[in-house]
Amino acid sequence: MKVLIMAGGYATRLWPITKDNPKALLPVGERRIIDYILEKALKLELPVYISTNRFFESHFRPVAEKYGVELIVEDTLHEEEKLGTIGAMKKAVEELGLDDYLVIAGDNLFSFSLQDFLARYSGETLIAVYDVGDLELAKRYGVVVLEGDRVVAFEEKPAQPRSTLISTGVYVFPERVMGLLDDYLSNGNRDSPGYFVQWLLERGEPIKAYRFSEYWYDIGSADSYLEALKTLLRESHIEEIQISPYSKIIPPVVIKRGAKILGRSIIGPFAYIGEECVIENSDVSDSIIFRKTIIRNSTIWRSIIDEKCEIRNLELRKSLVGGHAKIQRGE
Repeated sequence: MKVLIMAGGYATRLWPITKDNPKALLPVGERRIIDYILEKALKLELPVYISTNRFFESHFRPVAEKYGVELIVEDTLHEEEKLGTIGAMKKAVEELGLDDYLVIAGDNLFSFSLQDFLARYSGETLIAVYDVGDLELAKRYGVVVLEGDRVVAFEEKPAQPRSTLISTGVYVFPERVMGLLDDYLSNGNRDSPGYFVQWLLERGEPIKAYRFSEYWYDIGSADSYLEALKTLLRESHIEEIQISPYSKIIPPVVIKRGAKILGRSIIGPFAYIGEECVIENSDVSDSIIFRKTIIRNSTIWRSIIDEKCEIRNLELRKSLVGGHAKIQRGE
């Protein structure tokens, strides 16, 4: 068996913060999304590969070297060129050969152990299933109907979901199923594995489900990204910083090296402050602030602000600000 982490998307739903940075490398607490996935995957002691694109290859090279895994790089530079998840799986098979594959979406954070997941694998397609508890929310995902642990119905993004159980982006596809990729791609959706699972079920392929609870996040929106931060940031990590005696930190927070917390500022709870940021006379909570951003005389709540921005005299709530932006209100 081989482990294939899919990180070849261009994450357009999180633009502009992912325009020049792959989503899998976004920080969630002290670590990045890919770190959480790789730490689980490497415990399996199986060969691990990261599938990405030419545009983001240089971002993933240091990751591959750090963890001792290999890259599979599709030769695309733009969203409209991408192979899609299923196309990238086919490229992996062409390079690595037919085998059983554990396929993991590179933008997913999940609570379960991959050892426990694989312990349920018996040679049939296996998918990880989570109860989102809301029919309206289920419409965004692949909806699963079970009898015991067997999948009896699967519909990708249904208008009228039959359950609140959804497929989460962690799959085991046996060798015989990986051999069907060419057949599927002749007339199938290249991007979403859910349509492939639906197609397999319609062909009569047996599919089993592994149900888990606690947490699962598909980092596809600002809301899910911030919710993941709140779940996974359980203790503070503060590096070498400058902080005013009049400022206050409410844990948990991450404050990276070289940051300056000046004046009467309040940081936290659930705040990520990147390297060399300057926060002066400002309150920042439930937010992610990327490196070298300056915030003065402002209140930031449930927002994501990209690198090298300047925010002055503002109250930002539920905002997403792209890199190098300068926003201020008159004194």
